[in-house]
Amino acid sequence: MRLIDTLKVANELGEGVIWDHVASKLWWTDIQQSKLYRYDPESKHLEQWDTPERLCCFAPRESGDGLVAAFESGFAFYTPETGVLKWIKKLEADNSGTRFNDGRTDRQGRLWAATMVENNNLAPYKGSLYCLGHDLKVHKSISDLSIPNSLCWSADGETMYHTDTPSRQISQYDFDPKTAIVSKQRNFVSTRPGCFPDGSIVDADGYLWNAQWASSTVVRYAPDGTEDIVVNIPARQPTCVAFGGKNLNLMFVTSAWQDLDSDALASDPDAGSLFVFETDYLGLIERRFVEI
Repeated sequence: MRLIDTLKVANELGEGVIWDHVASKLWWTDIQQSKLYRYDPESKHLEQWDTPERLCCFAPRESGDGLVAAFESGFAFYTPETGVLKWIKKLEADNSGTRFNDGRTDRQGRLWAATMVENNNLAPYKGSLYCLGHDLKVHKSISDLSIPNSLCWSADGETMYHTDTPSRQISQYDFDPKTAIVSKQRNFVSTRPGCFPDGSIVDADGYLWNAQWASSTVVRYAPDGTEDIVVNIPARQPTCVAFGGKNLNLMFVTSAWQDLDSDALASDPDAGSLFVFETDYLGLIERRFVEI
């Protein structure tokens, strides 16, 4: 692993990093600052847009312009170049204190996104995981979540990974690619004390890479849950990880300065940066959103 670039974008909460293999561009969001980024690692050209709401996760569309997105209040189509926003469905208007958070497309091109609790003093476990299907209908899959993260799938699409971050446990589920039914939850990994699992991705070897909040690390786990590699990240709060680049051998890691006081920020000058590593490992192509 070799750190080859650091983009000092000063994200309060960098998240949702994905590689679009069609356009050969990297996307990510700063949730708290309502900003969307697109980056070309070949030309080093970086673009950014202000978003109409806090943008939590998203995916490029297989057909049509722009992105399908989970904003803080629901699912929408969004074209950043024009600012055009078309709501698909707003959710949890009656569930005070939640917003959308982590999400990703499955191997069939459905968008999954989960809501989190922003104020645990109100009700700590009232977030839920939702699926936006090809027909643009929404169904709820998992309930009673606090801070959902780590959503990703095995290469064959038959295993789903997910976590409720405060639990420090990444779970595996059986996943039916045809019906999108999630079943048979079991523990995959329990992270070390003080290391809180955030965004994850599965590589071409079937290993899971997890960004661990408060630990300055990204950890690679074997398919049996054994810890394989620990990558040191030059920021205390890494948030999400993606593989990309023309050979799918670059690893991109977002980070955050959220909740760091002035002393912590002084000792963590790269907090909120995006880090680019050259690796000996290969990622998988992430599916664009497919609608019918």
